[in-house]
Amino acid sequence: MARTGRPRGRPPRAGSDGKGHPIDIHVGHRVRLRRTQLGWSQERLAQALGLTFQQVQKYERGANRIGASRLFDLSRVLDVPVSFFFDDLRGETPQPAIPAVGAAEAPAEYEADPLGLSETRGLVDAYWRIGEPELRRRIFELTKALARGE
Repeated sequence: MARTGRPRGRPPRAGSDGKGHPIDIHVGHRVRLRRTQLGWSQERLAQALGLTFQQVQKYERGANRIGASRLFDLSRVLDVPVSFFFDDLRGETPQPAIPAVGAAEAPAEYEADPLGLSETRGLVDAYWRIGEPELRRRIFELTKALARGE
């Protein structure tokens, strides 16, 4: 029997085309989402974990799988439960929560996580730069009214 180049008894890894396993990609995107929510650079996260920023890049792309102990460290450093990294999984092979291209370029059937979009992050950043709390509250109420179609 010919050898295939992988250990016997182990199925080929999904995503062995160099793009990573869909779950690894999803978890990496959730790491990126939380890091950007906190306003952290890849360098800052890497330093907090004792890694290089290149390793953080690979984790965020899903190119490298995140082990259980590293995932635990990430949850502590990013101040989220471990379950955060698995939120929004759809089925056994999820679509990434944050598209690699802009949401407008994504296929119609793709449901992007709006919290991961750069437009959302920009809006939230601008909102919190408004120094007057009362004005911020009024803008929030206006936004809610617009969303209801009023």
